[in-house]
Amino acid sequence: MIDVNELRENPDKFRASQRARLAEPELVDAIISADARRRESRTRYETLRAEQNAFGKRVAQAKGEEKQALLAEVKELAAAVKAAGAEADALQAEQEALVRRVANVVEEGVPAGGEDDFTVLKTVGKPRDFEAEGFTPRDHLELGELLGAIDMERGAKVSGSRFYFLRGVGARLELGLLQMAMDQAVKAGFVPMITPTLVRPETMQGTGFDVAHDAEIYRLAEDDLYLVGTSEVPLAGYHADEIIDLNGGPVRYAGWSSCYRREAGSHGKDTRGIIRVHQFNKVEMFTYTKVEDAAAEHQRLLAWEEEMLAKVELPYRVIETAAGDLGMSAARKFDCEAWVPTQGAYRELTSTSNCTTFQARRLNIREREDGKTRAVATLNGTLATTRWIVAILEHHQNPDGSVNVPKALQPYMGGLEVLPVL
Repeated sequence: MIDVNELRENPDKFRASQRARLAEPELVDAIISADARRRESRTRYETLRAEQNAFGKRVAQAKGEEKQALLAEVKELAAAVKAAGAEADALQAEQEALVRRVANVVEEGVPAGGEDDFTVLKTVGKPRDFEAEGFTPRDHLELGELLGAIDMERGAKVSGSRFYFLRGVGARLELGLLQMAMDQAVKAGFVPMITPTLVRPETMQGTGFDVAHDAEIYRLAEDDLYLVGTSEVPLAGYHADEIIDLNGGPVRYAGWSSCYRREAGSHGKDTRGIIRVHQFNKVEMFTYTKVEDAAAEHQRLLAWEEEMLAKVELPYRVIETAAGDLGMSAARKFDCEAWVPTQGAYRELTSTSNCTTFQARRLNIREREDGKTRAVATLNGTLATTRWIVAILEHHQNPDGSVNVPKALQPYMGGLEVLPVL
């Protein structure tokens, strides 16, 4: 949630952010207007309340006809106070509804525009030249079937389209990958967490997801619970309504969870294999830190993501996402995209976002600073997920369909150096 006081004092900053996001700058003026009316209404209510209290003392001291006359006035005043209170509450709700529509203020230097307006920050490694090696690469699904690692057909039979089974070396590959990510996170000082995958609406909304209009979210209507698309959500809610101690440095958690997304609106796009599916597993980094340290922590999260990519020996690039492609909570986001040979394109494997104080304001997460409380900053970053299997299989394949296991991953695969064709 944005700071209304800051918006009132510096509306141009918020208008510029909205324009960069390709969103409505007029919303800023609507909030300023609503805020003025709310404050005016609240002042009127407090004034009437003061008059009501003063009248109460006069009534207590009056007698006879004077008292009866004052009681009649008190009755009218009480009605006026009630009406003023109701108006103030309604205007408060109106302002809060407007404020919740405003996304986090983008940081200085974030490129403006939409999905295609990202900036490439660096490229690491080179895609394999399969033509020079004398064979045509198979895609990850064909490889997964040859290895007995991926079964889409039975996934669809059991659960419907975009569900799958990872079996044999496929299951071992994912477990090994996620365990390697968790081991790296623990070594870096993260507390490992197995998180709930069902959360209350206030947790989902507090993290920045619109439960009323987000078509990506699965809802269990009977229980009013939501399936998370990332463990960022329960980890963000973990310290809701708390004051946490950051004097010893950032508080870091690494969440291992299954994740669920409808993938609404993506029919016909990446429907082959396990690139865009309804359920997957992920290790997610989540940090609570002081506002002043958030930018540096963001760079650390990105470095940890790149460390994981180096371990699985994939060529990749780092991009900065344009403002119009940021989620509501993010003020800045970096993506690491690995090269997928059969698509001839870089595809996102990780992302890391600095959400500044946006989520913490919504979830009421604070720290003590100079005797006062203030909102903390929150950040998140993906350390490994099921989708990585796509790039690993395709990049490390051999002409016969077998796949070489990256050296750092071999200990997590029982020393297996090559995934053999069945």
